[in-house]
Amino acid sequence: MRVVVPFDATDPKSRLDAVLDADERREFAAVLLADVLDALRGTGVDPAVLATAPLDVDAPVTVDDRPLTDAVNAVLADADEPVAVVMADLALATPGSCRRLLGAPGDVALAPGRGGGTNALLARHPDFRVDYHGRSYVDHLRAARRVGASVFEVDSHRLATDVDERADLGEVLLHGEGDAPDWLRERGFRPTADGGRGGVRRRN
Repeated sequence: MRVVVPFDATDPKSRLDAVLDADERREFAAVLLADVLDALRGTGVDPAVLATAPLDVDAPVTVDDRPLTDAVNAVLADADEPVAVVMADLALATPGSCRRLLGAPGDVALAPGRGGGTNALLARHPDFRVDYHGRSYVDHLRAARRVGASVFEVDSHRLATDVDERADLGEVLLHGEGDAPDWLRERGFRPTADGGRGGVRRRN
């Protein structure tokens, strides 16, 4: 099995620019990536990074600066074995949740994200291709049907939680098990309850 982790090495986590400056966003993205790689290694696989630019990380790196869909589809087209694609910002991922994905049945296994995205997938069908634009989970269901592939949904809170918005940082602080929660705490972030929903605040 080939396991790849796409990573934006040029302008990561841009939607967090209200709470993190550019250097912090790059550093935080690298911490998230390292946590995901560690979670995957905990299953016994050796993941590789599919990056938009050269990257110093403890894993093999392939550089492809094309849009995410094109870069991942090139990997799928070239593969002669099952391919798992796990996003680099799944801060709650653990070896257990990753093992559920990698051991899932079906020609295609999909781990949906909140809001209709696809946070991780496993493709065993040689003709399946991805489309990460918009509500990609629905698009991937359709893509699987078009090639006659069976689909299994991996229902996982940990794989469904990616880090894009300020509110997502609260999930990292509450449930994260890697280095990302400590990174946030060291920079003054604390969980808060605002109107019954979790959030974060940052101490100066």
